[in-house]
Amino acid sequence: MASSKHIVVLDAFTTNPGDTSWEPIASLGELVTYDRTPPELVVDRCRNADVVITNKTRIGAAELASLPGLRGICVLATGYDVVDVAAARARGIPVCNVPEYSTPSVVEHTFALLFELYRQVGMHAALVREGEWARSADFSFWRTPQLELSGRTLGIVGYGSIGRAVARVALAFGMRVIATRSRRNPPDPGVTAVDVNRVFAEADVVSLHCPLTEATKGLVRWERLVTMKRRAVLLNTARGGLVNEADLARALREGVIAGAAVDVLSSEPPSLDNPLLSAPRIVITPHLAWATPEARGRLIAVTAENVRGILTGSPVHVVNPGATAEG
Repeated sequence: MASSKHIVVLDAFTTNPGDTSWEPIASLGELVTYDRTPPELVVDRCRNADVVITNKTRIGAAELASLPGLRGICVLATGYDVVDVAAARARGIPVCNVPEYSTPSVVEHTFALLFELYRQVGMHAALVREGEWARSADFSFWRTPQLELSGRTLGIVGYGSIGRAVARVALAFGMRVIATRSRRNPPDPGVTAVDVNRVFAEADVVSLHCPLTEATKGLVRWERLVTMKRRAVLLNTARGGLVNEADLARALREGVIAGAAVDVLSSEPPSLDNPLLSAPRIVITPHLAWATPEARGRLIAVTAENVRGILTGSPVHVVNPGATAEG
């Protein structure tokens, strides 16, 4: 089986820039990896593939129509909006994702962003290097308010594995936690389930952990931002498309909310005219919450399980049930 199956990775670099191994997948067949693949080369590079692996390279209905021999698609991520899953299902092509591989890393990054907003450690450390503390008349100084998490309300939008883990950490910090209702996960002890509008209205910190769908696209928009407390902050480590970026930039400029910290934008890398790049009181990190070596190692290991399942006719982690490509 291994020597006769062709496996293609379309955008390998971010998952493995050279500090981990593709061996778990390479052991399953002939593996070809491309650091990056422009849209016009997707079909040519996948033409003989049994399994295609992608992270952010889009595979739409047109590409699928040109790949009649494709047996399955594996997404190197939990989110799978880069693949037209309906078109894949219609062609009997299972699409498999990797759930929960990044949970510890994303949770840690969520709080790193929150602490940057509340304490601004990096800025104060830079002031020390610049001599500001040495020139101070006092033993202690600060340029921004130093805020505590304890006693504040964290509102979670998306109560899946990451949202639940964020809630546990917040409770350990002494925060009150509210979260949007979940059909799969009832609220854990200490967490109150509410509707999404109450999350925005009541929380001191709103943290997004939901998938990007037609229903959630533009979830954070002006009409919701103006219901937030003026001292509230917004965190987004989920998907950039959840936020209307022009509305958020306006809310920051006008002091509607106190701040924001995001790891994701609607277009990545962003264009230089993205309104958030020039907005005040915002921290932007370059979509790296998921990217620890530990998380990427888990990502490759589970993707290998997904590839094996497709090749043996028993796919796992399938996001488009009903697709059953024949071996």
